Amino acid sequence: MIEVAAEPFNYSFPPDKVALIVIDMQRDFVEPGGFGESLGNDVSLLRAIIPTVADLIGLFRIKGWPVIHTREGHMADLSDCPPSKIRRGKPSLRIGDEGPMGRIMIRGEKGNAIIPELAPIDGEIVIDKPGKGAFYATELGEELEALGVTHLVFAGVTTEVCVQTTMREANDRGFDCLLIEDATESYFPEFKASTLAMITAQGAIVGCVAPLAALEAAAEESKAA
Repeated sequence: MIEVAAEPFNYSFPPDKVALIVIDMQRDFVEPGGFGESLGNDVSLLRAIIPTVADLIGLFRIKGWPVIHTREGHMADLSDCPPSKIRRGKPSLRIGDEGPMGRIMIRGEKGNAIIPELAPIDGEIVIDKPGKGAFYATELGEELEALGVTHLVFAGVTTEVCVQTTMREANDRGFDCLLIEDATESYFPEFKASTLAMITAQGAIVGCVAPLAALEAAAEESKAA
């Protein structure tokens, strides 16, 4: 077992049963000129975590541990998008409308792609999800079962929406979860802080939280042992 210094207590995982899930590091959410910025959000807050997420992905690749990427998006005809979701947002800029990087949140459009700095490599799983959580209406559960995974490490955006939703879904399915706190971010810093507190409350009711440095140290220590 590898033991990571975390909150509210140390997080232990078997290296042959762990996977990383990187949530929605997509151009529309993270890049200037994308959908997120067009809604008035400061994407520099999200961009600040890119180097840390890249280092986290690099660690998993070096170790040979699975890396899974997710993208939130919908089919071109919006048949998998609930009307209530379409109605949200600015009247002139909703899901399916033409945006600065193609049709907003439509699979295959430029804005729907994962940013080049964190692009998947051959063999890595990419989950296209129609909802906030990565388990809803996707093959993620089956993929994890096939890999024999019991422990999940999380990164990505935004902390309080898609990251937290997926962690809660994973928790309900019996996975032990760890969120890397400097590899996740929100457009609203106070939302991130509140989410970290909720995740770790009441004895890690959703999961544990740790910085990347703690995971790197634990992985290095296990290598030396």
